Formats: sequence, structure tokens, C-alpha cells
Amino acid sequence: MRILGIDPGLRRLGWGVIDVDGTKIRHAANGTLVSGNGSLAERLLRLHIELTDILLCYAPTHAAVEQTFVNRDPVGTLKLGQARGIALLVPAQAGLPIGEYAPNAVKKAVVGVGHAHKDQIGAMIRLHFPGVEPEGPDAADALAIALCHAHHLQSAGRLEAALRRASA
Repeated sequence: MRILGIDPGLRRLGWGVIDVDGTKIRHAANGTLVSGNGSLAERLLRLHIELTDILLCYAPTHAAVEQTFVNRDPVGTLKLGQARGIALLVPAQAGLPIGEYAPNAVKKAVVGVGHAHKDQIGAMIRLHFPGVEPEGPDAADALAIALCHAHHLQSAGRLEAALRRASA
């Protein structure tokens, strides 16, 4: 299975792709999309086009997107929500199942604590994937989101297998 993790943002949208084969998890790619200048519509379109290109290039089978947190700036939160809409729309258009995870759940899955800092996430990503240098904190977060989804799917698979064995 190949998982695309997405850390939504209007200015910088992080993405990371991992391959999962049983308990083996390998890094495939990561990066950051920068929407640049222009109107909100132009920036959202740029993110849509570039994220679609990533989907076509890496052919993930699953996607995971971080949920939006509400901050003190309602306009900023609304713009983040619109970028998150693109992050959900592109994999949905490709027919991928999409997992959504709260920021604290991602941090807990990868670092072990729900209020970890970005530098801690980056350090854990580098430990998990030796030799891989994320293209910045947004890409590291996206890889963490993909890892969180992989762990969630692995746990769900183990639970289903245990239930099948119990009912047999």
C-alpha cells in the first residue's frame, strides 16, 4: 500500500509518500507545494494542479489529511480550511480512501506526546527513515500524517484478524 500524507496550508502545503508492506514502512518521496502570489482562487488552483500531479506521479492507494485546528484568526482559519478542501478533494477525485487525523493524534503516534514541537516531529521522521531529509517542517508533518495513517490501518487490520480468529 502507498500512502500520501498531506499537511494542508494555503502558503505551504506539505506532502509525503510512504510505502507500507506488512510491518515494513519505507519513505518514497516528500516535498512542499508553495501557492505563491495571486488571488485566493489562483493560489487554490495552483495547489490543486500540483497536488494532482503528485498523485499521478506517485500513484498512492490511500491518503491521510491533517484536520484543521481553529486559531484566533478567523480569516486565517477560513483560508486554511479552503486549502484543506483542496487536500481532501484531490485524493477524493482519484477515488482514494482518506483518513483524517487531529494534529495531536499525529504527534502522539509519531513522537509519543500530543503536544510535540515541529522540530521533534522532524527528528522522529529522520530517525524513522534514516538518510531521508524532509524538505522542511511541512513535509516532515506530512510524512508524520502518513505514518499515523499507516499505524491506524495496521491496528485496524490486527483487530479484524483477531475478530475473525475469535469467531472461527
